[in-house]
Amino acid sequence: MTMVPLDRLNEILQRFEYLEAQMSAGGGDIAKLGREYAELRPVVEEIRAYRQVLDDLEAARAMLADPEMRDLAEEELATLQARKPKMEEQLQLALLPKDKADARPAILEIRPGTGGEEAALFAGDLLRMYHRYAESRGWSFEIIEQSETELGGIKEVVARVAGDHVFARLKFESGVHRVQRVPETESGGRIHTSAATVAVLPEAEDVDVQIDPGDLRIDTMRSSGAGGQHVNTTDSAVRITHLPTGIVVTSSEKSQHRNREIAMQVLKTRLFDMERQRAADERSASRAAQVGTGDRSERIRTYNFPQGRMTDHRINLTLYKLDQVMQGDLDEVIDALRADAQATLLAEMGG
Repeated sequence: MTMVPLDRLNEILQRFEYLEAQMSAGGGDIAKLGREYAELRPVVEEIRAYRQVLDDLEAARAMLADPEMRDLAEEELATLQARKPKMEEQLQLALLPKDKADARPAILEIRPGTGGEEAALFAGDLLRMYHRYAESRGWSFEIIEQSETELGGIKEVVARVAGDHVFARLKFESGVHRVQRVPETESGGRIHTSAATVAVLPEAEDVDVQIDPGDLRIDTMRSSGAGGQHVNTTDSAVRITHLPTGIVVTSSEKSQHRNREIAMQVLKTRLFDMERQRAADERSASRAAQVGTGDRSERIRTYNFPQGRMTDHRINLTLYKLDQVMQGDLDEVIDALRADAQATLLAEMGG
């Protein structure tokens, strides 16, 4: 493992101390300084711990010259030498380039793929799975747009998930999710395979996307609930079409003003995502596909109900606890995906 040069570590420490001084003096954009400070703090903790080990090693080596202290110094050296590689690894991980979007809320979109009504029912199961996962992590989960089939499946759902590092954890969910089970709609008891597509987009901030009002067509329409019931008598639903890209966003809350806000936010998020995808494609043009590319046409996971297993194909992880997974117990697979993505980044950096 190639170690980061000490002068680079010193630069980071100096930057951190500068931010600390600026914040206590109340200078500059406090929110912006605070974000950078919070990002650097875990890195600085690792640097300080690593530098302490280096200092202790130097002190132990100096003690070797003293015959009375020699045994103690050798013992100390052995302990510190054993700790050093682990400290270096933790420091390398802390210094990995961060995805600027990791701390943001996410827009979660689920749509049924192949498999008709069974795919729509599975899309509904995925929605409940993510809702429960969000609850378990203390995140908020707000449905922006949802249309259902006659049997209670999902034709399409868009939700906003907000909380601590939402995108950092949910971004690995983008792709095709495949289910194998005996459908409730099937009397013969044969196992069917169907699929649903999940897209997770980091929520855009105003600075990310500039939209020309002339590029938008905004329509208001009557809002209707599932299967055409609960018809609102007011024209409250809003549909925004972004003419240059053809992206269409709808929101059908009760308030027309709120709908316009929500629809604009989702539109900005989709445009921001297009830009991120384009930049990612350019970066990875010469690199093999890997976890976290967010390719939504790629089959990423299979949920096999007869065998009670979930398999993530990107990292060949199989868990025989499908019931818990469908109840929102996703940490084990997400932690494994994050660790794999970190290992790939380390390898690319020559670690």
